[in-house]
Amino acid sequence: MSKRLLVVDDDGDMGELLQEALRARGWDVTWMARAEEAFDALQSDEYDAVVTDLNLEGMSGIELCRRVIEKRPDIPIIIITGFGCMDAAISALRARACDFMNKPIDMGVLAHSLERAMHHRELKEELKRLRRETARPRIAGELIGQSSVMVKLHELIRRVSDTDTSVLLTGESGTGKELVAKALHLEGQRADKPFVAINCAAVPENLLESELFGHTRGAFTDAKTARKGLFEEANGGTLLLDEVGEMPLAMQAKLLRVLQERRVRPVGSSTETPFDVRIIAATNRDLDQEVEEGRFRQDLYYRLNVVHIHVPPLRSRGNDVLLLAQHFVRRFGERMGKPVTGVSPEAAKKLLTYDWVGNVRQLENWMERAVALARFEQITVDDLPEKLTTAETQPKAALAEFDSDHVLNLEEVERRYIERVLRFAGGNKLQAAKLLGLDRRTLYRKLERYESQSSP
Repeated sequence: MSKRLLVVDDDGDMGELLQEALRARGWDVTWMARAEEAFDALQSDEYDAVVTDLNLEGMSGIELCRRVIEKRPDIPIIIITGFGCMDAAISALRARACDFMNKPIDMGVLAHSLERAMHHRELKEELKRLRRETARPRIAGELIGQSSVMVKLHELIRRVSDTDTSVLLTGESGTGKELVAKALHLEGQRADKPFVAINCAAVPENLLESELFGHTRGAFTDAKTARKGLFEEANGGTLLLDEVGEMPLAMQAKLLRVLQERRVRPVGSSTETPFDVRIIAATNRDLDQEVEEGRFRQDLYYRLNVVHIHVPPLRSRGNDVLLLAQHFVRRFGERMGKPVTGVSPEAAKKLLTYDWVGNVRQLENWMERAVALARFEQITVDDLPEKLTTAETQPKAALAEFDSDHVLNLEEVERRYIERVLRFAGGNKLQAAKLLGLDRRTLYRKLERYESQSSP
């Protein structure tokens, strides 16, 4: 436990006595003679408690106490004096000092008072922490899953959430990247500050700069009033740049400058405003490939990709499909006022064998549909979309490829296997190359060849 103490006394002998006696009791003591100097030190450095004389040259101990409490109400202050009286004691308590002592000081009593004040401070901090914890929505709890990939994802979120490090989220559309971004925000120190998200693909290029950085009145034709940008709206909190891979190159250069300078200039303004925002970016594109092909700036990529989190596709999560389905059935059942409690074994089998190209978003959509159509307490096969219920016939159809008229050559088998691994990797070619044991450039050449063969 930190025990940094600031002693303020213009009597050199007393200051040295307090310093020596309290150091012997485990305190890291700094002694200063003037209250003004002590107040400045408390603004720039961290101390756990203050002991100050009442009568000081210049600012008094009472005034120091008042000013410190205004800025740092968590710091306990003990006032000591050689001229004790009831009025002085009352003034000290009104200034919110935690204790008042007369000289000569009993060092054992002073040390005990400091320990008691520190214990009280720790209890208050713990109560604040518990209030924050109980008030905070535990969004990571909505990232349902017990599969190994989800256990790793939760662990990574816990390790990264309390830092301000930029995070790049990758994964297929519908895997829950925004949910992961919210978990990183709400599990961290910025939980009580804003979480702001923008879909970079949904905003026209000519409006994206204004949306992010804000604009002044008259900056362009429709700018009737000044408007803050999302960087300022998210100040102190987190900004999610969703679909960042869709951002135009010209805008990428402006974003990079803002992230480097940590200052934003609204469109039409000549002044810059500092901001304090944690950046999380998300994309379903392979940014390594985008950089290689010149569609994404390498310097911006490195700025965003400090920690990379890949959100796994649903098809790689095994029985998590059933856990999620059960979660959605309960939610939609309560919302619609229907007594649907679960999924039948036959329907569960269908859910487990489906490929889930649309990932969790697709499952959620189909479970909402199933609950709306449900006639019983459990979702049956009849409640599921035809596309899902007929998926079981696909393996039979695949067997037809191996009859005498449909034998596949080795190149076609390789091609289909590579495409399947690429889908499993969420379109991430670098990860797919590692899974296949191929050099990245070798994989790129094969994919280019397949594309040229399929083009007219």
